[in-house]
Amino acid sequence: MTILLNAVEARVLGALVEKETTTPEYYPLSLNALVNACNQKNNREPVMNLDEDAVRQALRGLEDDGLAGPRHGDSRVTKYEHHVQEAFNFTRGETAIMCVLLLRGPQTPGELRGRTERIYRFEAIEDVLGILQRLMQRDPALVKPLPRQPGTKETRYAHLLSGEVEAAEVLQDQVAAAPDEDRVARLEAEVGELRREVAELRERIERLVT
Repeated sequence: MTILLNAVEARVLGALVEKETTTPEYYPLSLNALVNACNQKNNREPVMNLDEDAVRQALRGLEDDGLAGPRHGDSRVTKYEHHVQEAFNFTRGETAIMCVLLLRGPQTPGELRGRTERIYRFEAIEDVLGILQRLMQRDPALVKPLPRQPGTKETRYAHLLSGEVEAAEVLQDQVAAAPDEDRVARLEAEVGELRREVAELRERIERLVT
C-alpha cells in the first residue's frame, strides 16, 4: 500500500509519535491535547494553527492508512494513538529520525542528532547516517537526500511519507521569497558593491606588481 500523507496528517502523526516518548503520562492523547501538540510553537516547522475539525479529518486519513486511530478503553474521552511500530517495525533510532522529519521538515544529520535527543540519543553522527541509510534502503524508501543548497556543507534529508520533495520545496521557496523583494534588492546592491571593491583591489595589485 502506498502511503501519501498531506501536511496535516504528517503533523498529527509526528505529534503522536513525539508525545508517546516525551510525555508518556498523557499518552494516548485526547483530541484537544493532540490539537495543542500539533500547534506547538517550539520544535515545529512550520508552525501551524489547526482546529479540531482539521485534526479529526487527518486522524481519519491516518486510520485509513493504518497509522493511527482511537484507543478503545474505559476512558470517557476518546484518545488517539499511532501505529507506526506495527506499520514499519522501526527501531527506536528510526522512530526518532522519522518523528523529527515529520515535525520539522528536511534536516541535516547534525540537526537530526541534536533534535532527536528527547526521543533517542545518538552517540555519534555516524549513527545518524547509518539510520538514514537504512531508511533509504527500505522498499519503498522512506527517506531521501536532497540536493545540497548553495553555500551549505551538509546534505539535508527528507521523509517520503508525503511523496517526493523537490516540487514542494521549490514552491515553498518561491512563496517564502515573494514578500522579500526588498531584501533581495538590498542583497543585490551589496553584491554589486563587493564586486566593485574586488575590481579596485585587483587594479591596485596589478599596479603594485607592474
